[in-house]
Amino acid sequence: MNTDIEAMTWTAVCAVDDLLPNTGVCARVGEHHVAIFRVGTDQLFAIDNIDPKSAASVLSRGLVGSVGERIVVASPLYKQHFDLASGECLEAPDQSVRAYAVRADAGRVLVALR
Repeated sequence: MNTDIEAMTWTAVCAVDDLLPNTGVCARVGEHHVAIFRVGTDQLFAIDNIDPKSAASVLSRGLVGSVGERIVVASPLYKQHFDLASGECLEAPDQSVRAYAVRADAGRVLVALR
């Protein structure tokens, strides 16, 4: 097992079943607004929820889709695409957001800020 993952501090944010497939929710983890996404039935992603262009806490409300092989969310305000695995903004990499470790355990979604 990866000891780095074991050493992380994990925070339970919701039940897996609280997330509808291909949608996101916002959770406050410590002082961070985190957008958590469930893609399909078994993939989880977590990125900052703050849209860097508008400073609004809205990324969890964006549309989930794909650009090429990348799974992304489109910001509901300016429509820029954020890679859910890395947080990279495809249109403006200087406006990328942080991606967080996320996992399911015993039916709960857990997020680690790293």
